[in-house]
Amino acid sequence: MKHYKAVVVGGGCAGLSAAITLKKQGMQDVVLLEKEPDLGGILNQCIHNGFGLLTFHEQLSGPSYAQKYIEQAKACNVEIKTQTTVISISQNKTIAYENPQEGYVVIDADVIILTVGCYERNRGAVQIDGTRCSGIFTAGQAQRYVNIDGYMPGNRVFILGSGDIGLIMARRMYLEGAEVLGVAEIMPYSNGLPRNIKQCLEDFHIPLYLSHTVTKVYGKHRLEAIDVCRVDENRQPIYEDVMRIPCDTLLLSIGLIPENHLAEEIGIHMDARTRGAIVDENFMTSIPGIFAAGNGLHVHDLADYAAKQGQKAAEGAIRYMQETIQSPMIHTIAGNGISYVLPQVIHTNCHSKVIDLYCRVKEPIENGNIIIRNGEKEIRRIYKDHLVPSEMEILSIASANIGENDICVEVEYA
Repeated sequence: MKHYKAVVVGGGCAGLSAAITLKKQGMQDVVLLEKEPDLGGILNQCIHNGFGLLTFHEQLSGPSYAQKYIEQAKACNVEIKTQTTVISISQNKTIAYENPQEGYVVIDADVIILTVGCYERNRGAVQIDGTRCSGIFTAGQAQRYVNIDGYMPGNRVFILGSGDIGLIMARRMYLEGAEVLGVAEIMPYSNGLPRNIKQCLEDFHIPLYLSHTVTKVYGKHRLEAIDVCRVDENRQPIYEDVMRIPCDTLLLSIGLIPENHLAEEIGIHMDARTRGAIVDENFMTSIPGIFAAGNGLHVHDLADYAAKQGQKAAEGAIRYMQETIQSPMIHTIAGNGISYVLPQVIHTNCHSKVIDLYCRVKEPIENGNIIIRNGEKEIRRIYKDHLVPSEMEILSIASANIGENDICVEVEYA
């Protein structure tokens, strides 16, 4: 059995960033395992620009952004295995994988970093009556068909859900000549970034129907029409308020879920809100020596943030190998107006001078304060003139302010 110092599972920007950081910090015997033939993950089908502003200070397409990390990984001599599917991971950090070149292989490691990405919710996750006709795709599937395979999913398109991929595909389909009939969002606000609402819908006069959902599809073989209903304050359809819209394509942009079957199988403690692992300030999970970062930990709105988390997880893995962390831990709590806070636990004598807390608000807020408390003591107050659930907030606190009480993050209306 071959032994590695570190194994990184997943070759998207978080995994590449983690592997590069490990090598730059002097760690030898680092291997990156990626199930697809190419590195880069979902970035390879994101041909629009807007990537890399925080990391590389320039506007890049998804493939160009990924390529910068791929080139760095090769320059650092990271061992890379593509077309490699990880079958299982054990608590003692043994990994079984298979690929066409080696067949079935078992290795072990001192540390494992999970950067496994996420997957899309599909039609089975929502209640849409009607036939099982063709013409219904997830937005990510359609993006791959158009941007990589050169195939148009349809000509008259409607989109359910205002997540960023759905908004971007509304623009993409329009530019490819399709008639984009509208976007329905069940919430009273959009789940996409404000810039995507402007650049992908408003600039092309594509209507956004807030507090609406698709309730039924029609078509024997191919989709022919859909029913779009207004919903009430409990997000239940008002069937008397319905539009029947003829179309041949329905794209679903109804949420992303971290891909965590490997973590769940070995008993890593999971957070029901993020659907990812519970981690400490080093991004270590409940199993010592196994770390998690990127979209497999929680869904990010910017690739730069996912890559940064991969770097931080690698730095945490290096600290773990250098010394055992055994200090008491406190918890972070999502208070009023906050849907989740990450990391979920923090060591009271952590070595970092500054700790970043990642959180999202539950609903749009104009003119609010994000307040961070350690027990009853307020340790930071940040005024925000605009808060939306689609934008992740990163809040820095000094580790010197961490006491023995739990950390609570909440929103107060200004």
